[in-house]
Amino acid sequence: MEESAFVYYSALSLIFLLLTFLFFYTRPKNYKNLPPSPPSLPIIGNLHHLKKPVHRTLHTLSLKYGPVFSLRFGSRLVVVVSSSSAVEECFTKNDIVLANRPYLLIGKYIGYNHTVLTQAPYGDHWRNLRRIATVEILSTHRLNSFIGIRRDETKRLLESLYTDKGFAKVELRSKFSSLTFNIIMRMVAGKRYYGDDGDVADMEEAKRFKKIIRELVGLGGANNPADFLPLLRWIDFNGFQKKLKSLGNTVDEFLQGLIEEHRSKNKEELGIKSNTMIDHLLSLQEAQPEYYTDQIIKGLIMVLILAGTDTSAVTLEWAMSNLLNHPEVLEKAKAEVDTNIGQDRLIDESDVSKLPYLHCIINETLRLFPAAPLLVPHSSSDDCIIGGYNVPRDTIVLVNAWAIHRDPNLWDDPTSFKPERFDHNHSGAEAEKLVIPFGHGRRACPGAGLAQRTLGLTLGSLIQCFDWKRVGQEEIDMTEGKGTTMPQIIPLEAMCKPRPIFSKVLSEAVADI
Repeated sequence: MEESAFVYYSALSLIFLLLTFLFFYTRPKNYKNLPPSPPSLPIIGNLHHLKKPVHRTLHTLSLKYGPVFSLRFGSRLVVVVSSSSAVEECFTKNDIVLANRPYLLIGKYIGYNHTVLTQAPYGDHWRNLRRIATVEILSTHRLNSFIGIRRDETKRLLESLYTDKGFAKVELRSKFSSLTFNIIMRMVAGKRYYGDDGDVADMEEAKRFKKIIRELVGLGGANNPADFLPLLRWIDFNGFQKKLKSLGNTVDEFLQGLIEEHRSKNKEELGIKSNTMIDHLLSLQEAQPEYYTDQIIKGLIMVLILAGTDTSAVTLEWAMSNLLNHPEVLEKAKAEVDTNIGQDRLIDESDVSKLPYLHCIINETLRLFPAAPLLVPHSSSDDCIIGGYNVPRDTIVLVNAWAIHRDPNLWDDPTSFKPERFDHNHSGAEAEKLVIPFGHGRRACPGAGLAQRTLGLTLGSLIQCFDWKRVGQEEIDMTEGKGTTMPQIIPLEAMCKPRPIFSKVLSEAVADI
């Protein structure tokens, strides 16, 4: 009895000591002139304020506390920036100071201990990764070498939508997802993972790939309390770290398998390499094995897959939803395509530059529905000043791009879908500078060019090849669902009917379906 009482009181004492330590550890330090902040609670700070969708919650707080305000996420200070002028200050005067990323558990276990392009701290290693991404992987020359893949996958999408029965209902979310994942995976590894059984190289591997992606998307984002409350990290609250470790091992094994497959294939073919990103990186590894390690290659592949797939698919869904809700815009875009391209051949990537109104539609979609509404978090490597406020070292800085894109001080009728606002004959060039869906400064997304090519070709092809209308009379629900890439709450369904170009250009391919 006495022994059990001793254990009981010892446990209570330990909990008390841990809570006391945590209370003092998470108390705000006495910094002067910090950005204004809502009242916070002991230990958890302002975590209780984070109602989803977070970008809308932070926008509401900015209306009360100003365009630059602060929050306490447990032991960590967070500064939220919601004005264009403050963003400009962040990524001009403070660009190097804010070039770091915060250390989060997902970066540790999935991002090879914060060494991948998106998670690596600013320095020589990151600069090398950035150079590889922009010069070796995502350069204009490399993207041009994969133009046939993007053309083929777009054509497959069009074929999958075909019907000879007039208007037919189609579900577009899964088709856009298949399109973007297949484009990236064919560029990276020369494989299709979505589609009919006959189109996919290895169905078991495809199922495994899909499972990995679902888990990665589900665990993504800075939404784990253990990142901000050390006690939860020590006790592994909800087994989150265990899940991350297991998933990290699974991802590593999958990526290593892709590398070994290409390494083995290249040896069997006596050094003749195919035109995939893995093959190109392996050729660089032969020249510089001390730097182009398998881990570096795996990290680059993973970033390409995660950053270049779901974001483009979500944007395509929002764009089509906007067009369906604004048939007059769709008709204007169709007239532009018919005038500049016609109905005798399929649109190609080189044609998109001849379609300025299509470009306006894409920009307006990215303005209203950025796939990363809070961008990727930044971290200050030194004390700095933002909007006249002191921002201490190791502060997490969040840029609310969603709020900036809807700022009534910057945009006329900010919540309405008006592609004409990006017309270069008026003030469109200046308006484009205010849209930051791919980030800003030296850590902006290097894959913006690939995303723009995919969006332009796909959306232009859908407009050229089909007549579109809503399933019913009601407008498409534009409510945002859960997820780091801000998907629609309801997967998009629409009615489509092939236009005459099918009988001229795609008839042979469609006959084989």
